[in-house]
Amino acid sequence: MLVDTDVLVMGAGLSGVGFAIRLKQKYPRVTFEIYEKAEALGGTWWANTYPGCACDVPSHLYSYSFALNPEWSEQFARQAEIDAYCRAVAEKYDVPRHITFRSTVQAAAFDEDSGTWAVRILDQYSGQVYERRAKVLISAVGILSEPNDCHIPGAGDYQGKLFHSARWDQSFDWAGKDVVVVGNGCSATQFVPILSDGEKSAKNVVQFIRQPHWLEERPNPKYPPAVKWVFRNVPFAMRFFRSILFLYLESYFTTFKRVAGKKTREQRMKTQTSYLKRTAPEKYHDILIPKTELGCKRRVMDTDYLACLHRENMELVHADPIESITATGVRANSGREIHADAVILATGFKANQLLFPIEIRGENGVSMTEHWESSYSHAPQAYYGTCVSKFPNLFLLVGPNTVTGHTSAIFTTECQIDFTLKLLDPILRPLHRLPPSLLSRLIRNPFSSSHPAPTTVAVTSEAEEKDSKWIDEASKEFVWTSGCASWYLHPSGRNMTLYPACQVSFWLRGVFEPVAKNFVYRTSPKAVVEDGKTK
Repeated sequence: MLVDTDVLVMGAGLSGVGFAIRLKQKYPRVTFEIYEKAEALGGTWWANTYPGCACDVPSHLYSYSFALNPEWSEQFARQAEIDAYCRAVAEKYDVPRHITFRSTVQAAAFDEDSGTWAVRILDQYSGQVYERRAKVLISAVGILSEPNDCHIPGAGDYQGKLFHSARWDQSFDWAGKDVVVVGNGCSATQFVPILSDGEKSAKNVVQFIRQPHWLEERPNPKYPPAVKWVFRNVPFAMRFFRSILFLYLESYFTTFKRVAGKKTREQRMKTQTSYLKRTAPEKYHDILIPKTELGCKRRVMDTDYLACLHRENMELVHADPIESITATGVRANSGREIHADAVILATGFKANQLLFPIEIRGENGVSMTEHWESSYSHAPQAYYGTCVSKFPNLFLLVGPNTVTGHTSAIFTTECQIDFTLKLLDPILRPLHRLPPSLLSRLIRNPFSSSHPAPTTVAVTSEAEEKDSKWIDEASKEFVWTSGCASWYLHPSGRNMTLYPACQVSFWLRGVFEPVAKNFVYRTSPKAVVEDGKTK
């Protein structure tokens, strides 16, 4: 059976682009295609265009290790600058020509006979559905790509603007308008200060919040020209600075440990409580100071949010939640009617529905959803957050238990990319006519005339289950499971998002993981082994 491409990548965000670049660098003859549902690359940094959108990880760390950028303008880069960085790096490595935009991957099914993936794709321009077949399938769709739906009664009757912050309506001019904001996470704390500020501010901003977050003071100094000159011209200066940032943020990780981090956590909580009391109006102190442990939920950087609560056009509502949306605004539980020209939802993403809404089927036609529901954890799980048993040649970037609450997600993704390419080496190497690598000699199907090169690799069920049990046991040591509602957790209460160890250990594990013990390589009966030929 012929294949259309060696590798098919779903998603052209930072993970998908990063994988494509590393693949090109290591295997220049391997063919690959990227399918992106949006009209441009960049992923979350293209999609999220709400006012004030910025990263909460220092710029010099929130970047590829192979594409350092001496021109970052400030410590925490804003959306436009990160989006431009992603596009510039992609263009430097000629990635865009491999991307098909406005193309939604609907489903993917593994064909055991040929050892290939049949991927169904919707062309948003024409409405036509077509199929592409690949040897390897890479998911780079992330976990923060699908916004939560609006479940507030009456939303369908509303006559004003109703949109999620991740799908910001650029036609909306908030100047002089009444605005209702639902939610108080990272996004809301960035755009609310802008809506309520200046001559063109909203007339009124009423923000409904449920659980408060720990807010950390966040100065954002600009990098002066002299510093940029040093980064551009002094060898290793920028990489040294990046290493310092990494180690500093890694030190934060211990704070999340229930016992070992208790003293540090209590001190940080005191510091942040003091900062909040100095900055926010006294009338809001009780509803803004969390009753939960620091680190139980994602930390939030204060981008002038607390200070903006002093403005006359700002109001926080905590004890009187929204009952319904009316034609002209919202109605609270108390019966209070609030007029709104716009209702903005800052209610997060479907982080618990990994790969949603793509239907993926592996061996014996079992769907990913069915596999996870019948697994040990009854929730999304993957070995090293990357590989799922019974789904050969499928690799998840930013999969289960790969997110960090303290450092750069790009570092984690690069670890996954290197691990994935290490696993794929015995499969991709024959395309180069190169001698077998050490890993190729260790697997069950070594290269020889009598033993053809393997065409698929899959983690064993035993290794996947063992890894998931370790995740559950290790997570007990951390405050993430201490009782607060968080997108870190599956509805069952299981930590399905965060990696329960520091990122240095995540990197070391990817380098030294016993591949020969935990993975099985096979040659499919009708495998496509080289140049699109079937043997």
